[in-house]
Amino acid sequence: MKVLVTGGYGFIGSHVAERFHKEGYEVFIIDNLSSGKIKNVNFKHRGYRLSVEDPKCEEIFRSNRFDAIVHLAAQVNVATSMENPRQDTKSNVLGLVNMLSLGSKYRAKKFIFASSAAVYGSGTETPLEETAPCEPISPYGMSKWVGETYCRKWGELYGLETVCFRFSNVYGPRQNSVGEGGVISIFADRVLAGDDLYIYGTGEQTRDFIYVEDVADAIYRASYSPLTGVYNLSTQTESSVNMLVKLLHNLHGTPAEVIYQEPRAGDIDRSVLCNAKIKKDLDWSPMYGLRQGLEKTYDWFKQNHPTSRELTHQASNSTRLHNLFTKIKPYLENLLAFTLMAILTLTRWDLSYSFIDIKMFYITIIGIVYGNRQAIMAVALSVGLLIYQRLTDGHELISMLYDTDFFFQIGMYLCIGLVVGYAVERKNDKIRSQHTEIKEIEEKYEFLNEVYQEAREVKNELQQRIMNSGDSFGKIHAITKELDSLEPEEIFTSTVNVIESIMDTKAVSIYIVSGNGAYLRLAGHSKAIGEEAAKSLKVEDHEYISRIFLEGHVFVNRELAPGIPLMAAPVHRHGETVAIIALDELPFEKFSLYYQNLFKITVELVSSALSRAFSYVEATESLRYVEDTPILTHEVFETIRKNKQAAREQHNIGYTLLTPGGEVASLRDYSLEIKALLRETDYIGLGEAGKLLILLSNTGPDDVARVLERFSNRNISLRILEEEVEAVYG
Repeated sequence: MKVLVTGGYGFIGSHVAERFHKEGYEVFIIDNLSSGKIKNVNFKHRGYRLSVEDPKCEEIFRSNRFDAIVHLAAQVNVATSMENPRQDTKSNVLGLVNMLSLGSKYRAKKFIFASSAAVYGSGTETPLEETAPCEPISPYGMSKWVGETYCRKWGELYGLETVCFRFSNVYGPRQNSVGEGGVISIFADRVLAGDDLYIYGTGEQTRDFIYVEDVADAIYRASYSPLTGVYNLSTQTESSVNMLVKLLHNLHGTPAEVIYQEPRAGDIDRSVLCNAKIKKDLDWSPMYGLRQGLEKTYDWFKQNHPTSRELTHQASNSTRLHNLFTKIKPYLENLLAFTLMAILTLTRWDLSYSFIDIKMFYITIIGIVYGNRQAIMAVALSVGLLIYQRLTDGHELISMLYDTDFFFQIGMYLCIGLVVGYAVERKNDKIRSQHTEIKEIEEKYEFLNEVYQEAREVKNELQQRIMNSGDSFGKIHAITKELDSLEPEEIFTSTVNVIESIMDTKAVSIYIVSGNGAYLRLAGHSKAIGEEAAKSLKVEDHEYISRIFLEGHVFVNRELAPGIPLMAAPVHRHGETVAIIALDELPFEKFSLYYQNLFKITVELVSSALSRAFSYVEATESLRYVEDTPILTHEVFETIRKNKQAAREQHNIGYTLLTPGGEVASLRDYSLEIKALLRETDYIGLGEAGKLLILLSNTGPDDVARVLERFSNRNISLRILEEEVEAVYG
């Protein structure tokens, strides 16, 4: 089973991913790490650093068919949504639509969306039920409300099962101070740091705090349930901010100073969500009260708080210094080059080479190395140096305004600086553009190569499992070779062996559907079942049989209802159910989805074998029967008789041979009259020396007595074949 968790490196996402991993799922994560941290997930998984709206996400869906998608990736800060609603919409709406589209396109079985209590706005009637009006007061709340609509419509339009959970204030380990419910993490952080606690308002405002592991539990259970629609996910318990502070003080031991400030605009006095609906529909309830959840949260913050703060501060300072040095480095090098050039110029080093102007070389070199901006700076510095030289040589500043040579030099400096700087800047822009393209191509290649390598790993792992598994395709192929027959009776006998071997059970039954579809006739069963197997079943008396006929799928008795098989599957031919195979016993560890699929595949192989055999029987019908009668020829009848003998020896399935009690005037009329009274599993044929025989399948002494009585009532005299008496009754 595979699950995709978007935002899986975040606070809630990491707990959800961890829960699925513990339940044996293969976990895949998409996260752009805008707020999540890779260190939050320390178990084996496959992670992709992508935004959920990125088109490259399709490569992940194409390579991995997910059973469930848990969409937690979002912009979760209400204040940020007010300041930048465009970014909020991009993350929370476009990203959701991309995930929904890919989920439906690649046939995910379940899509779970993380909504929020923010959709209710400032609703005052508490506890708020799912039917309460939604009046969001922030772009964040609006985007979540719109997301619920998308999920509902995707279910209607594309058949994707969706569940939307409106979270109350979630708290727990790994939470930061950003987003809803951050008050607990903020307070824990400040208490451990010895800082003051700021409370906006009186502190009597209430919130509905839910521990993150309770959220993960509800999401996991919803992933395999038939649950759809919108549900509140909360504790339905009001806790004041003052109570929260008191509990934290009790945990920490040293009270922090509490400073009350003016209430913030838009703050809600009371917030609590009703959870009656999810309790009833999912049979879920929160396991952690606020006190127990705070203890676990505080312990985590205590272990992680000091180290993480120090490392973050050091990394931040180091990054700032590096960025600052990178920015000022070109200016420093430009000034250093100018200083060297000025020294050479002012010491009159170039007098013997008066035709050489070092300043032009300086401008050209700086333009080539750094581009347009530094070239203009070099021109300005060179012009300043030129003016200084003129003044030291005795020229007056006013006279320079009339000196054409002076303006010519300035023009040359400016021309060289602009031409060289522009040409180099254009070249650099082109190089940067090419580097960007190359980087994008490399990232795409790296991403596709990662997906390819993962696909190879999965393939190799599956191949290894197949080679080592007791239920490998090689074993199944070897076992199902028994089904290579063109005689239906032989296939029925072989099917019992095949199912017993593959499913590791000794309680297999095969029933053939009667001509009118009203009854099932027993065609074969395991030896262990013996006389317990019903010889005939009326379809309308058994709900599970009716469901199999209606749905055409494998039936699984998940409620373990008595008197009903644990599993049953239809055998199809030309789209119609012609037989049903039932398992009455199965080892507990094999009562799973894997063995359900294994049973389904095996029954499909049986269906293929029977379809081939029935087609052969139809094609050779004129050769199987005595002309114009329902009597099987001696060769065909002997084949069926030998199969019945094999079934009796292997599975203790009895049969009886009858023969007419007197002379038969018309073989055709006599056989037609008998055929009308026989079941679909019984046969009429010719024995040795052309003797007419009737073969009754699955019959014991009591059954034979009733059959003989029924024929006698129709004035048809039959008797048990003498040489079969000892073989049949022992």
